[in-house]
Amino acid sequence: MGVVTKRSSMTFFSSPDDHYSHRVRIVLAEKGVTVDIVDVDRADKPEDLASLNPYNEVPTLVDRELTLYQSTVIMEYLDERFPHPPLLPVYPVARAQSRLLIHRVERDWCAHVDAILAGEEKEASLNKRRKELRDGLITTAPIFSELPFFMSEEFTLVDCVVAPIMWRLPVLGVELPKQAKPLLDYADRLFDRDSFQASLTEAEREMRLP
Repeated sequence: MGVVTKRSSMTFFSSPDDHYSHRVRIVLAEKGVTVDIVDVDRADKPEDLASLNPYNEVPTLVDRELTLYQSTVIMEYLDERFPHPPLLPVYPVARAQSRLLIHRVERDWCAHVDAILAGEEKEASLNKRRKELRDGLITTAPIFSELPFFMSEEFTLVDCVVAPIMWRLPVLGVELPKQAKPLLDYADRLFDRDSFQASLTEAEREMRLP
């Protein structure tokens, strides 16, 4: 693939099985954005990518002359660029709280998800991570007895971040107990959304096959 210096439409460089790419694909689907999605093989990345992103990684979004990377930056840009439906609260305090929730999910859960999927640590260490991820998820279960989404009455960017993790639990080797039913019901609500189904790649669909 040759280096592209100008683009007339939006292009999203995405890994078919990467949960950071997945969260952006959910936002794109929620917004109904017309976008050219380029599936990136980490072992054979397109030449374009290195010229666009100094870290040569996904997710990377190109919108005309603008190039963005880092999933949360991309997600917030899309929410502002395509304001309907809004995926962050209107008021500054509530927006800040949503951003803080995303930060906590990334710090407390995504670190474990990334390490488990990489599989480079010793099995004892990975099992410890699985337990900590499982315990962390279980502690949130009561929230969903009160609210349909993550600390919110409405679907937000926080849910876009959490949904790919919940979808990957079988691959991660994490099984939630029956007492986490409110959390499991929440996951089902996320998975049933048209945008979530539209966001799934073939590789991601295979993650949940029996």
